Amino acid sequence: MADYLVIVESPAKAKTIERYLGKKYKVKASMGHVIDLPKSQMGVDVEKNYELKYITIRGKGPVLKELKTAAKKAKKIYLAADPDREGEAIAWHLAKSLGVDVDSDCRVVFNEITKDAIKESFKHPRKIDMDLVDAQQARRVLDRLVGYNISPLLWKKVKKGLSAGRVQSVAVRLIIDREKEIQNFEPEEYWSIEADFAKNKSTFQGSFYGVDGKKLPLASKTEVDAILNKLNDNDYKVDKVNKRERKRNPAPPFTTSSLQQEAARKLNFRARKTMMLAQQLYEGIDLGKKEGTVGLITYMRTDSTRISNTAQQEAMGYIEENYGKEFIGKYTKKNDGERAQDAHEAIRPTSAMRTPNSLKNILSRDQLRLYKLIWERFLASQMAPAILDTVTAHILNNGVEFRATGSQIKFKGFMKVYVEGQDDEKKEENKLLPPLEEGEKIKVTKMEPNQHFTQPPPRYTEARLVKTLEELGIGRPSTYAPTLDTIQRRGYVALDNRRFVPTELGEIVIEILLEYFPEIIDVEFTVKMENDLDSIEEGKREWIKIIDEFYNGFEKRLVKAEEEMEKIEIRDEPAGEDCENCGHEMVYKMGRYGKFLACSNFPECRNTKPILKDIGVKCPKCKEGNIVERKSKKRRVFYGCDRYPECDFLSWDKPIARPCPKCEGLLVEKKKKKGTQVECVSCDYKEEAQQ
Repeated sequence: MADYLVIVESPAKAKTIERYLGKKYKVKASMGHVIDLPKSQMGVDVEKNYELKYITIRGKGPVLKELKTAAKKAKKIYLAADPDREGEAIAWHLAKSLGVDVDSDCRVVFNEITKDAIKESFKHPRKIDMDLVDAQQARRVLDRLVGYNISPLLWKKVKKGLSAGRVQSVAVRLIIDREKEIQNFEPEEYWSIEADFAKNKSTFQGSFYGVDGKKLPLASKTEVDAILNKLNDNDYKVDKVNKRERKRNPAPPFTTSSLQQEAARKLNFRARKTMMLAQQLYEGIDLGKKEGTVGLITYMRTDSTRISNTAQQEAMGYIEENYGKEFIGKYTKKNDGERAQDAHEAIRPTSAMRTPNSLKNILSRDQLRLYKLIWERFLASQMAPAILDTVTAHILNNGVEFRATGSQIKFKGFMKVYVEGQDDEKKEENKLLPPLEEGEKIKVTKMEPNQHFTQPPPRYTEARLVKTLEELGIGRPSTYAPTLDTIQRRGYVALDNRRFVPTELGEIVIEILLEYFPEIIDVEFTVKMENDLDSIEEGKREWIKIIDEFYNGFEKRLVKAEEEMEKIEIRDEPAGEDCENCGHEMVYKMGRYGKFLACSNFPECRNTKPILKDIGVKCPKCKEGNIVERKSKKRRVFYGCDRYPECDFLSWDKPIARPCPKCEGLLVEKKKKKGTQVECVSCDYKEEAQQ
């Protein structure tokens, strides 16, 4: 029997760590929590100083029994759950269950599952950090007091199956508030004037700036006409040319939230999928006989951008060897703010030398894509800034000023490897101006005024919502993915074109919370609670006092809500058609992925069907049906004939109603990075992209 017993959370880790530690160590997995609060009741006794009722999780009895048997035979027990609050709580529960002294050096933590990191961590065991445990207990108690008191109230007064949580309720409120902004938005008209200039055989573009050296916004066609009337025919002169060198610094390595945001932008991954794949990469992948199972990235729940000296040195060696010494940067950790848990590193590959290309035949497609993103972001963060040359030409005509801007990447630096994504993607490209001298005359070949209207703020994508929650200080890295999943499963929001839209149910629940429990969805209050939880972790405050401060006011609101809240009946909206199976009226229902049609005679009749959106185009194949918008199983929009399966016409691009002017074929809208381009499916006809 082994001398030492090590307990980790997952079986995948257990095998790898046991191989690294050698024969004297036996490594077993607890499969996450073995002890927790009961699901069937709150498990918090508010009358006895918020005493918690912990039980063995159903189904975990055999696991705990096996661990106890192994513990009796071991000389020493090490608890190696994940390096965060939740992991500390798991270690504490295991210690109590197995009779381990929490003040002994029984706790081992590591941020990466590599041989060196594991061996080093076992040289520095520590006692269980009760401040971390108390912070986790406080979070659980707080969430139980809110969820297990408000949720039954919502079931009774609104609809069964509803829930209310601190972070999820604020997230839904943000989505609803944004929708109200969009609905109340009044677009304002504005104009621009674009000009095509020519010098010798070179052409370039410029935009109207102002008059007599002052910037002048154009609000109407009348103002545009006044500017155009002021211009003298082709009397354009270069008044000034400004040249400057600009540095662009690389983005820092990933934190949990920035990884979720970037994976959404660049890979189209949902937050939940990103975290699932990151967990797999962290716990370890079998790389074959030579290396065995190895953790490919560091721990994926972190809000720090710190990088170890060893990792930096390795990255610098790789950069020098593959790109040259001039590409090595001077990385300094950005200020992550008071909330960052700096005990962790940023998310990075466990070895910069393990390139994505070397793992091509080992990782699944999605694992490889996420690993490549993490590897490239980390490597780029250790590289030199990019250097860009920018030129701005000021062009005058009778006091009217146009400006033309060009830029050129002089030194790619980190951009050789990776460029950070943006919510509104702007492509970094070389846009050169011809050599221009002050005082020289140039010609205009085209002058085009354009009408625009201001746009409302965009709906939240997953990436935008995660970024907003992080900026506001709501929730923690581990909470974002389950929060976004919960608000969709409860039917509070739906995704429309990958953007969150509130449902009627979501609006009703938030209205109730606003009236009876305003603090639950108040951003400032939620941020204060997060800071209070941090202060418990830092040992500055006692968790029971913080919970008591919250519950004293909350309890009074509960009593008031129970007495005053009226029952709300949510009626299904009639769809205006009958069920083809039983003849009852069809109604609109809200599901996880948005609205769908269902029979009102449920559960006797379970007929459901998707809502088909007619786009006003006749089917080009059968000439009888109409083209409707549909969604695939993966929620991707496509277009097909409403006579399916009789007609199997299908298109991923949106057909438009007019025929091709060149061949009378079908025109479709193709999405490009710069906008939407109209193309013919039968010939080479194309129209300019619409911004």
